[in-house]
Amino acid sequence: MSAPVPETALQQLIRRLRQLEIRIRKVVDTQLQGDFHSVFKGTGLEFDDVRLYQYGDEVRAIDWAVSAKGHGTFVKTYKEEREQSVLLLLDVSRSQQVGAQGRRKLDVARDICGILALSAARQDAQLGVLAFSDQKELYLPPGKGIRHAYALIKSLFELQPVSPGTNVAAGIGQALALLKRRTLVLLLSDFIDVDFERELTMLARKHDLVVVQLLDRREQEFPPLGIVPLRDQETGRTVWVNTSSPAWRARYRLTYEQNRERIGHICRRHQTAFLPISTDSDYVPQLVNLFRLRNRRGPAPRPSA
Repeated sequence: MSAPVPETALQQLIRRLRQLEIRIRKVVDTQLQGDFHSVFKGTGLEFDDVRLYQYGDEVRAIDWAVSAKGHGTFVKTYKEEREQSVLLLLDVSRSQQVGAQGRRKLDVARDICGILALSAARQDAQLGVLAFSDQKELYLPPGKGIRHAYALIKSLFELQPVSPGTNVAAGIGQALALLKRRTLVLLLSDFIDVDFERELTMLARKHDLVVVQLLDRREQEFPPLGIVPLRDQETGRTVWVNTSSPAWRARYRLTYEQNRERIGHICRRHQTAFLPISTDSDYVPQLVNLFRLRNRRGPAPRPSA
Protein backbone atom coordinates (compact mmCIF):
# COMPACT_ATOMS: atom_id res chain seq x y z
CA MET A 1 0.00 0.00 0.00
CA SER A 2 1.49 3.34 -1.06
CA ALA A 3 2.00 6.11 1.47
CA PRO A 4 -0.40 9.10 1.28
CA VAL A 5 0.88 12.02 -0.75
CA PRO A 6 1.50 15.01 1.56
CA GLU A 7 -0.51 18.15 0.92
CA THR A 8 1.19 21.11 -0.67
CA ALA A 9 1.15 24.49 1.08
CA LEU A 10 -1.49 25.70 -1.40
CA GLN A 11 -3.70 22.67 -0.74
CA GLN A 12 -3.42 23.22 3.03
CA LEU A 13 -4.32 26.88 2.56
CA ILE A 14 -7.39 26.13 0.42
CA ARG A 15 -8.55 23.46 2.89
CA ARG A 16 -8.33 26.00 5.74
CA LEU A 17 -10.19 28.63 3.72
CA ARG A 18 -12.92 26.13 2.83
CA GLN A 19 -13.38 25.32 6.53
CA LEU A 20 -13.83 29.04 7.25
CA GLU A 21 -16.25 29.39 4.35
CA ILE A 22 -18.33 26.47 5.62
CA ARG A 23 -18.41 28.02 9.09
CA ILE A 24 -19.64 31.32 7.68
CA ARG A 25 -22.30 29.63 5.54
CA LYS A 26 -23.63 27.74 8.56
CA VAL A 27 -23.94 30.93 10.59
CA VAL A 28 -25.63 32.76 7.71
CA ASP A 29 -28.12 29.93 7.11
CA THR A 30 -28.87 29.63 10.85
CA GLN A 31 -29.08 33.28 11.85
CA LEU A 32 -30.26 35.00 8.70
CA GLN A 33 -32.34 32.33 6.98
CA GLY A 34 -30.63 33.72 3.93
CA ASP A 35 -28.04 32.60 1.56
CA PHE A 36 -24.31 33.05 1.54
CA HIS A 37 -24.15 34.12 -2.08
CA SER A 38 -26.28 37.21 -1.40
CA VAL A 39 -23.06 39.20 -1.24
CA PHE A 40 -22.56 38.47 -4.93
CA LYS A 41 -26.05 39.39 -6.14
CA GLY A 42 -26.94 42.74 -7.60
CA THR A 43 -28.40 44.90 -4.85
CA GLY A 44 -30.22 47.46 -6.91
CA LEU A 45 -31.78 48.39 -10.23
CA GLU A 46 -29.97 49.08 -13.47
CA PHE A 47 -31.15 51.16 -16.42
CA ASP A 48 -33.19 49.14 -18.94
CA ASP A 49 -35.14 51.34 -21.38
CA VAL A 50 -37.39 54.38 -21.73
CA ARG A 51 -41.16 54.64 -22.26
CA LEU A 52 -43.70 57.44 -22.68
CA TYR A 53 -44.62 59.34 -19.55
CA GLN A 54 -47.88 58.22 -17.91
CA TYR A 55 -50.02 60.02 -15.35
CA GLY A 56 -48.63 59.22 -11.89
CA ASP A 57 -45.02 58.71 -12.95
CA GLU A 58 -42.43 60.48 -10.78
CA VAL A 59 -40.92 63.59 -12.30
CA ARG A 60 -37.43 62.50 -11.24
CA ALA A 61 -37.80 59.44 -13.53
CA ILE A 62 -38.06 61.63 -16.66
CA ASP A 63 -35.22 61.17 -19.15
CA TRP A 64 -34.75 64.80 -20.13
CA ALA A 65 -32.16 64.06 -22.82
CA VAL A 66 -34.56 61.77 -24.73
CA SER A 67 -37.57 64.00 -24.09
CA ALA A 68 -35.72 67.03 -25.51
CA LYS A 69 -35.73 65.43 -28.97
CA GLY A 70 -39.37 66.52 -29.28
CA HIS A 71 -41.17 63.20 -29.64
CA GLY A 72 -42.86 63.30 -26.24
CA THR A 73 -41.95 63.00 -22.58
CA PHE A 74 -40.16 59.79 -21.67
CA VAL A 75 -39.27 58.17 -18.34
CA LYS A 76 -36.50 55.73 -17.55
CA THR A 77 -37.34 52.13 -16.70
CA TYR A 78 -35.13 49.84 -14.66
CA LYS A 79 -34.64 46.12 -14.20
CA GLU A 80 -33.33 44.32 -11.14
CA GLU A 81 -29.67 43.35 -11.24
CA ARG A 82 -29.34 39.57 -11.09
CA GLU A 83 -25.59 39.26 -11.10
CA GLN A 84 -22.81 41.64 -10.30
CA SER A 85 -19.11 41.57 -10.99
CA VAL A 86 -16.97 41.71 -7.85
CA LEU A 87 -13.55 43.33 -7.50
CA LEU A 88 -11.31 42.79 -4.49
CA LEU A 89 -9.25 45.98 -4.14
CA LEU A 90 -6.40 45.02 -1.81
CA ASP A 91 -3.72 47.22 -0.23
CA VAL A 92 -0.44 45.22 -0.08
CA SER A 93 1.88 48.04 1.05
CA ARG A 94 4.50 47.50 3.75
CA SER A 95 2.30 48.82 6.57
CA GLN A 96 0.05 45.81 5.99
CA GLN A 97 2.89 43.62 7.31
CA VAL A 98 2.21 44.73 10.90
CA GLY A 99 0.91 42.02 13.24
CA ALA A 100 1.80 38.68 14.79
CA GLN A 101 3.17 35.93 12.58
CA GLY A 102 0.32 34.47 10.57
CA ARG A 103 -2.08 37.18 11.79
CA ARG A 104 -0.65 40.25 10.09
CA LYS A 105 -3.08 42.68 8.52
CA LEU A 106 -2.11 41.34 5.10
CA ASP A 107 -2.65 37.72 6.25
CA VAL A 108 -6.18 38.50 7.40
CA ALA A 109 -6.95 40.45 4.21
CA ARG A 110 -5.72 37.61 1.98
CA ASP A 111 -7.76 35.08 3.97
CA ILE A 112 -10.90 37.17 3.45
CA CYS A 113 -10.15 37.45 -0.28
CA GLY A 114 -9.60 33.70 -0.49
CA ILE A 115 -12.88 32.90 1.27
CA LEU A 116 -14.79 35.22 -1.06
CA ALA A 117 -13.07 33.73 -4.12
CA LEU A 118 -14.15 30.20 -3.14
CA SER A 119 -17.67 31.42 -2.39
CA ALA A 120 -17.87 33.24 -5.73
CA ALA A 121 -16.82 30.05 -7.54
CA ARG A 122 -19.52 28.08 -5.73
CA GLN A 123 -22.17 30.56 -6.87
CA ASP A 124 -20.78 31.02 -10.40
CA ALA A 125 -20.17 34.73 -9.74
CA GLN A 126 -17.50 36.82 -11.46
CA LEU A 127 -14.70 37.93 -9.13
CA GLY A 128 -11.35 39.61 -9.76
CA VAL A 129 -8.59 41.26 -7.75
CA LEU A 130 -6.47 44.40 -7.97
CA ALA A 131 -3.61 44.56 -5.46
CA PHE A 132 -1.78 47.87 -5.04
CA SER A 133 0.94 49.61 -3.02
CA ASP A 134 1.88 52.96 -4.53
CA GLN A 135 1.64 51.19 -7.88
CA LYS A 136 -0.30 48.32 -9.43
CA GLU A 137 1.13 45.07 -7.98
CA LEU A 138 -1.34 42.50 -9.34
CA TYR A 139 -4.45 42.51 -11.47
CA LEU A 140 -6.62 39.51 -12.33
CA PRO A 141 -9.80 40.45 -14.23
CA PRO A 142 -13.11 39.05 -12.96
CA GLY A 143 -13.69 35.43 -13.89
CA LYS A 144 -15.79 32.45 -12.89
CA GLY A 145 -15.20 28.90 -11.74
CA ILE A 146 -13.08 27.02 -9.26
CA ARG A 147 -9.93 27.14 -11.41
CA HIS A 148 -10.17 30.92 -11.51
CA ALA A 149 -10.61 30.97 -7.71
CA TYR A 150 -7.55 28.75 -7.21
CA ALA A 151 -5.49 30.92 -9.56
CA LEU A 152 -6.55 34.06 -7.70
CA ILE A 153 -5.71 32.57 -4.28
CA LYS A 154 -2.35 31.27 -5.51
CA SER A 155 -1.44 34.64 -7.06
CA LEU A 156 -2.37 36.54 -3.89
CA PHE A 157 -0.47 34.30 -1.50
CA GLU A 158 2.63 34.19 -3.72
CA LEU A 159 2.62 37.94 -4.34
CA GLN A 160 5.79 39.75 -3.28
CA PRO A 161 5.05 43.49 -3.67
CA VAL A 162 7.69 45.41 -5.60
CA SER A 163 7.17 48.69 -3.76
CA PRO A 164 6.86 49.22 0.03
CA GLY A 165 4.99 52.52 -0.40
CA THR A 166 1.29 53.35 -0.05
CA ASN A 167 -0.95 55.38 -2.33
CA VAL A 168 -4.59 54.58 -1.61
CA ALA A 169 -5.79 57.32 -3.96
CA ALA A 170 -3.79 55.86 -6.87
CA GLY A 171 -5.07 52.35 -6.12
CA ILE A 172 -8.66 53.54 -6.18
CA GLY A 173 -7.94 55.52 -9.34
CA GLN A 174 -6.67 52.38 -11.05
CA ALA A 175 -9.88 50.57 -10.10
CA LEU A 176 -12.05 53.43 -11.39
CA ALA A 177 -10.22 53.33 -14.73
CA LEU A 178 -10.66 49.56 -15.04
CA LEU A 179 -14.34 49.31 -14.10
CA LYS A 180 -16.65 49.99 -17.04
CA ARG A 181 -19.94 49.08 -15.31
CA ARG A 182 -21.25 49.28 -11.77
CA THR A 183 -19.39 46.72 -9.67
CA LEU A 184 -19.32 45.45 -6.11
CA VAL A 185 -15.92 46.60 -4.80
CA LEU A 186 -14.48 45.32 -1.52
CA LEU A 187 -11.67 47.69 -0.53
CA LEU A 188 -9.32 46.19 2.09
CA SER A 189 -6.68 48.49 3.59
CA ASP A 190 -5.40 49.94 6.86
CA PHE A 191 -5.79 53.41 5.29
CA ILE A 192 -2.54 54.66 6.80
CA ASP A 193 -2.22 57.32 4.13
CA VAL A 194 -3.42 60.83 3.32
CA ASP A 195 -5.31 62.64 0.55
CA PHE A 196 -7.51 59.79 -0.67
CA GLU A 197 -10.94 61.12 0.41
CA ARG A 198 -11.82 62.44 -3.07
CA GLU A 199 -11.12 59.10 -4.77
CA LEU A 200 -12.89 57.12 -2.03
CA THR A 201 -15.95 59.36 -2.44
CA MET A 202 -15.94 58.80 -6.22
CA LEU A 203 -15.71 55.04 -5.72
CA ALA A 204 -18.62 55.09 -3.26
CA ARG A 205 -20.78 57.14 -5.66
CA LYS A 206 -20.08 55.10 -8.79
CA HIS A 207 -19.95 51.57 -7.39
CA ASP A 208 -21.40 49.30 -4.71
CA LEU A 209 -18.62 49.71 -2.14
CA VAL A 210 -17.72 47.78 1.00
CA VAL A 211 -14.80 49.18 3.02
CA VAL A 212 -12.81 46.84 5.26
CA GLN A 213 -10.26 48.60 7.50
CA LEU A 214 -7.54 46.31 8.89
CA LEU A 215 -6.38 47.22 12.40
CA ASP A 216 -3.70 45.89 14.73
CA ARG A 217 -3.51 46.43 18.49
CA ARG A 218 0.18 47.34 18.25
CA GLU A 219 -0.78 50.46 16.31
CA GLN A 220 -3.68 51.34 18.59
CA GLU A 221 -1.71 51.45 21.86
CA PHE A 222 2.04 51.82 21.42
CA PRO A 223 4.01 50.30 24.38
CA PRO A 224 5.90 52.82 26.60
CA LEU A 225 9.49 51.83 25.76
CA GLY A 226 11.25 55.13 26.55
CA ILE A 227 13.43 56.81 23.92
CA VAL A 228 13.66 54.43 20.98
CA PRO A 229 14.32 54.63 17.22
CA LEU A 230 11.19 54.15 15.10
CA ARG A 231 11.60 53.21 11.45
CA ASP A 232 8.93 53.90 8.86
CA GLN A 233 8.70 50.63 6.93
CA GLU A 234 7.52 52.37 3.78
CA THR A 235 9.97 55.29 3.58
CA GLY A 236 12.88 53.69 5.47
CA ARG A 237 13.28 56.88 7.55
CA THR A 238 14.26 56.44 11.23
CA VAL A 239 13.43 58.95 13.99
CA TRP A 240 14.10 58.86 17.75
CA VAL A 241 11.03 59.43 19.92
CA ASN A 242 10.18 59.23 23.61
CA THR A 243 7.42 56.63 23.56
CA SER A 244 6.84 57.09 27.31
CA SER A 245 6.06 60.78 26.98
CA PRO A 246 2.38 61.50 27.81
CA ALA A 247 2.29 64.21 25.13
CA TRP A 248 3.67 61.89 22.42
CA ARG A 249 1.31 59.08 23.44
CA ALA A 250 -1.68 61.43 23.38
CA ARG A 251 -0.76 62.66 19.88
CA TYR A 252 -0.26 59.09 18.70
CA ARG A 253 -3.69 57.95 19.98
CA LEU A 254 -5.38 61.06 18.54
CA THR A 255 -3.87 60.44 15.08
CA TYR A 256 -4.97 56.80 15.20
CA GLU A 257 -8.54 57.63 16.21
CA GLN A 258 -8.84 60.50 13.71
CA ASN A 259 -7.78 58.20 10.89
CA ARG A 260 -10.33 55.57 11.88
CA GLU A 261 -13.13 58.12 12.31
CA ARG A 262 -12.33 59.75 8.97
CA ILE A 263 -12.95 56.47 7.10
CA GLY A 264 -16.15 55.81 9.04
CA HIS A 265 -17.46 59.31 8.35
CA ILE A 266 -17.00 58.98 4.58
CA CYS A 267 -18.74 55.60 4.59
CA ARG A 268 -21.67 56.87 6.66
CA ARG A 269 -22.09 59.87 4.38
CA HIS A 270 -22.42 57.63 1.32
CA GLN A 271 -24.30 54.80 3.10
CA THR A 272 -21.37 52.48 2.42
CA ALA A 273 -20.80 49.34 4.47
CA PHE A 274 -17.80 49.83 6.78
CA LEU A 275 -16.15 46.95 8.64
CA PRO A 276 -13.18 47.60 10.95
CA ILE A 277 -11.46 44.25 11.54
CA SER A 278 -8.73 43.73 14.13
CA THR A 279 -6.02 41.15 13.46
CA ASP A 280 -6.43 39.58 16.93
CA SER A 281 -10.19 39.09 16.62
CA ASP A 282 -12.38 36.44 15.01
CA TYR A 283 -13.34 38.08 11.74
CA VAL A 284 -16.04 35.54 10.84
CA PRO A 285 -18.78 37.47 12.73
CA GLN A 286 -17.77 40.65 10.87
CA LEU A 287 -18.10 38.88 7.52
CA VAL A 288 -21.49 37.53 8.57
CA ASN A 289 -22.45 41.11 9.41
CA LEU A 290 -21.46 42.11 5.88
CA PHE A 291 -23.95 39.62 4.43
CA ARG A 292 -26.59 40.75 6.93
CA LEU A 293 -26.21 44.36 5.78
CA ARG A 294 -26.47 43.39 2.12
CA ASN A 295 -29.49 41.17 2.75
CA ARG A 296 -31.33 44.09 4.37
CA ARG A 297 -30.43 46.67 1.78
CA GLY A 298 -33.28 47.50 -0.56
CA PRO A 299 -32.91 48.08 -4.30
CA ALA A 300 -32.01 51.55 -5.51
CA PRO A 301 -31.86 52.89 -9.05
CA ARG A 302 -28.42 52.90 -10.68
CA PRO A 303 -27.34 55.83 -12.79
CA SER A 304 -27.62 55.18 -16.52
CA ALA A 305 -24.62 55.55 -18.76
